Amino acid sequence: MQDTLTIVLAGGVGSRLSPLTDNRAKPAVPFGGKYRIIDFTLANCLHSGLRQILVLTQYKSHSLQKHLRDGWSVLNPELGEFITNVPPQMRTGDSWYSGTADAIYQNLYLLSRSDAKHVVVLSGDHIYRMDYAPMLAQHKHSKADLTVACMEVSIDEAKEFGVMEIDDAQQIQNFSEKPNYPACVPNKPTRSLASMGIYIFDKEVLIRALLDDVEDPNSSHDFGKDVIPKLVDNQRVYAYKFGDEAGRVTQDTYWRDVGTIDSYYQANMDLLKPISPIDLYQPDWAIRTYEPQQPPARTVASVEGNQGIFINSMIANGVVIEGGSAQNSIFFPKVKVNNAAIVIDSILFEEVEIGKNCHIQNCIIDKHVKVPDGTTIGLNDKVDAERFHISKNGVIVVPSSYEFTS
Repeated sequence: MQDTLTIVLAGGVGSRLSPLTDNRAKPAVPFGGKYRIIDFTLANCLHSGLRQILVLTQYKSHSLQKHLRDGWSVLNPELGEFITNVPPQMRTGDSWYSGTADAIYQNLYLLSRSDAKHVVVLSGDHIYRMDYAPMLAQHKHSKADLTVACMEVSIDEAKEFGVMEIDDAQQIQNFSEKPNYPACVPNKPTRSLASMGIYIFDKEVLIRALLDDVEDPNSSHDFGKDVIPKLVDNQRVYAYKFGDEAGRVTQDTYWRDVGTIDSYYQANMDLLKPISPIDLYQPDWAIRTYEPQQPPARTVASVEGNQGIFINSMIANGVVIEGGSAQNSIFFPKVKVNNAAIVIDSILFEEVEIGKNCHIQNCIIDKHVKVPDGTTIGLNDKVDAERFHISKNGVIVVPSSYEFTS
């Protein structure tokens, strides 16, 4: 789609996902045994035919930039296709990006240089599958100035989103960001229509809106809080309902903002359900990523005679379970579980080693951690809280390269 430019916002701090974001950008956080969070948005672009993509990075972006280079250098610039990393360049001042709208405003020169007529704005930190092509087709057919993707959520959930009211033609009549009293869907008093943070703009409308926004001294320069409500009042702004039957992919209507430890953990655990709500195994909608060459995963008996086993788990290449066991867990590459160690309901990032006779439960262990023999995590909240971050729902997070003391 040469008439469409895609901008992926990938510069958020992700503080609620700390300590997983202490040394990496939120879109670069590993997910699902082999992926990074941003892979889902970029894969959607690839399958939707969007081939001109700018990724706006900012905080702690080294691993994200490296991932984009290693895993997503797949398009041909000679054909007008690209996935380009765009760090803050301070072309409009001496500040970093101070909001979603400001991030694009600071790169207006890239819009002005583009021949695109439409601009797709996406977040790089959500987990979902979506064909953007029918949304773009609706945007063109309705001659919209802006189209906002939306989905139904409960009234309570809606308080964390932008909430819209629409008419019978899908035109948005009102838009409120994180309202205390969300408007309900007609005839559905317990449901609201929430924005997914997926926008398609007419390019010239977007440029004018950003120029107007930067002149507003009271603006926080955010699309949901500032830009969209103003456009609803004076432009043609339409909703697109996520999960409609149009498009090349059968929608599974799964969408998660993995912005907290608990939501991130639950989204990973969703992959282990007998019928996962998001299908990673759909052959015509593969999620691309960068994955170095590793030997196959293996289970092996230890010298002590215990068999290595895993039950209802996702095990990446390079994993060795030597006389230990994994249950309802996700292992990234080069994880090792030693003799008589037990791992339950946990997520182990790359190059984590679990020592002999350990018991690990309800944990996320970040990269390059070696857990000493006999260590127990997840069975004593008081002891765990003295060493690690524990989420609201009791998920223990061991940070990257953590060194245990005797």
